[in-house]
Amino acid sequence: MKKNIAIMAGGDSSEWQISLGSASQIEKIIDRSKYNAYKVTLRNGRWYHTSEDGSEWDVDRNDFSLTVKNEKIKFDYALILIHGTPGEDGRLQGYLDMMKIPYSSSGFFASAITFDKSACKRAVSGTGIHLAKEILLAKDTEIDTKQIVEKLGLPMFVKPNASGSSFGVTKVKSEEQLIPAIEEAFKESDHVIIEEFIEGREVSCGVMVAGGKEYIFPVTELICDTEFFTYEAKYQGASREVTPAQLPDNVTKALNKATLLAYKTLGCRGVARVDFIIKGDTPYMIEINTVPGMSAASIIPQQAAAMGMNMTELFNIIIDDTINR
Repeated sequence: MKKNIAIMAGGDSSEWQISLGSASQIEKIIDRSKYNAYKVTLRNGRWYHTSEDGSEWDVDRNDFSLTVKNEKIKFDYALILIHGTPGEDGRLQGYLDMMKIPYSSSGFFASAITFDKSACKRAVSGTGIHLAKEILLAKDTEIDTKQIVEKLGLPMFVKPNASGSSFGVTKVKSEEQLIPAIEEAFKESDHVIIEEFIEGREVSCGVMVAGGKEYIFPVTELICDTEFFTYEAKYQGASREVTPAQLPDNVTKALNKATLLAYKTLGCRGVARVDFIIKGDTPYMIEINTVPGMSAASIIPQQAAAMGMNMTELFNIIIDDTINR
């Protein structure tokens, strides 16, 4: 009997429309011989499915079901494609855990930790993974710009600490730019992380452990027309992505080791993407994405294709592994 799958998209972050693009792509490739798939949009507190005729049907969150034209559909599984809150920060996972509904991403605790950039770095510190120096600010923190510059140097990066997007990220080149950059980052998150600038090559590494097997995806190098991997670079064509990246074998091995170590240390499951800056031959971990983009132009689909796996196969592996947990 086919399983009923909710492809969960949208959300309340600045990337909600990107999430809808990922969901539309997955709707096309999901294995219809095994699953009945329904896209469920989460937006501003509402959960709903849109039929082919454009009519909208609300999800009953009491039992995670959908009733369309008097036909009740009880969901057996949630395929999470929401970037940012509530799909990447653990909130949706908490609901699904209480409803005893299996899902495709990391669990509540791993999602919450990885979404918080500073907490994520603390969780992997001491494992041998190299990390940039940082300062974490709360909204009521007294800001001493001179002290920040003395500790981290210039340039530096100012980022929202808990955000699933590139919004609110600024490369700060002078002390005078710090306060406006911090104010911009606070628009996206209650805490701001300021990190030292590490000059090097930016790469992204896909990873998945499923069915007792470790899948290390080919490394992608991100070559940007912008100064760093901004929203424009990600989604508006201001970057070139090379998969597999042309790297020395020792660097690729170091990246693969650090990627798998981060994934396992943080207790991730499903597919994840870990981003690094390579300085010399040393990878520095930037962050981990537990709900990576899945549109045709996204990095994970490119990496899967480079290792000879199509997206239908990839999601069959993810669903088969997580549906039994």
